[in-house]
Amino acid sequence: MKILSAELLTVASRRAEFPRGEAPEIAFLGRSNVGKSSLLNRLVNRKQLARTSTTPGKTRLVHWYRIERASGALCLVDLPGYGYAKVSQDERRRWKRLVEAYLEGREALRAAVLLQDLRRDATEDELLLLAWLAERRIPVLVALTKADKLGQGPRSARAREIARALGLPAQRVLTTSAERGLGIPELWRALDAELRPHGERAARPSAARGGPA
Repeated sequence: MKILSAELLTVASRRAEFPRGEAPEIAFLGRSNVGKSSLLNRLVNRKQLARTSTTPGKTRLVHWYRIERASGALCLVDLPGYGYAKVSQDERRRWKRLVEAYLEGREALRAAVLLQDLRRDATEDELLLLAWLAERRIPVLVALTKADKLGQGPRSARAREIARALGLPAQRVLTTSAERGLGIPELWRALDAELRPHGERAARPSAARGGPA
């Protein structure tokens, strides 16, 4: 996958700061410290495009990264992580409002990628988030991170277990490693499948109560 250029387009802390959706967008979301920044950097083969941190819960803004490829431009959108215990209730509510503001009716959004540590079991947070996305007909891929921590056999077994727990077809769940580059070509192929025109997209239902996590 040849990346012609990759740059930070903008960051936003509220809906009014969101950029116009002039290129198709893929959203990345997941639990704090799951490795979103590392995976984004590996996808575009840049070491410091998305800034990584050893402090869970540090990223609290929405980041847009504009990627240019021979096939055209797209934006990878890094949403703030969830589930960090030391974040206050006010911060969690602010996270929910910000993420919902992005996901609700974003015309440029083509799919969401939910990151899940391969070594962790899925929790109610992930199940509620998947249900919320499904209600809005937002296609979801699951990228299992840190796959290099397990051997090939256990890695495949864990991927099947997590796919069953999440109620997703196995082909929607991909094992990846930002450290070693495992699964990166496969993830790009899956993303490209979502970026291809699907004809007229069905209108998303109106907002319902609840929301991510």
